[in-house]
Amino acid sequence: MGRRVSAIGELFQGRRLMVILRGFSPERTVELAERAWGLGIELVEVPVQSEDGFAALGAAVEAARRPVGAGTVITPAQMRRVADMGAAFAVSPGLDLALVDSARQCGLAYLPGVGTASEVQMAAVAGLTHVKGFPAGVLGPGWFRAMRGPFPAMNFVATGGIDAGNATGFLDAGAAAVAVGSALEDAEQLPLLARIAGEK
Repeated sequence: MGRRVSAIGELFQGRRLMVILRGFSPERTVELAERAWGLGIELVEVPVQSEDGFAALGAAVEAARRPVGAGTVITPAQMRRVADMGAAFAVSPGLDLALVDSARQCGLAYLPGVGTASEVQMAAVAGLTHVKGFPAGVLGPGWFRAMRGPFPAMNFVATGGIDAGNATGFLDAGAAAVAVGSALEDAEQLPLLARIAGEK
């Protein structure tokens, strides 16, 4: 079963890469998750946009000896459901303070999405230390570099449009970590992703 973590900071400590396994069968999700873990990529997120997504999350949690997260959580009911399933953390595409409260009530580490300085400020005031910069491919590395100025204590996870070719650019721009989706299936990218995961 997946292990719970007390805070998002503990989850990302020393980890620069997370993979997002969206839209796969439970069997394929577990296969890709195990491939990621074998490469030293510890963090796996499984989006729960449908009942198939919940089934895939359940399979990954059951197979894991590491924290597995639920992605695209957009309601308190979903937050409670993934907590009951054993997810260690939850991720959302946007910032909703009701979900921040729900995650705390459920004991889940939480990573909401932001795309503006106002949202980063709201997250900071709410006591969050980590947010997802989304969609990173549209925002660009410069956005992450700019946000580091007014929000030096905030940790950003660049998500959306990230692959092995541009991940280092976002990390160099100040992102604490990057999240990669479909690139995990590309055999040519796997060694590069593993290298990024292992860099300190």
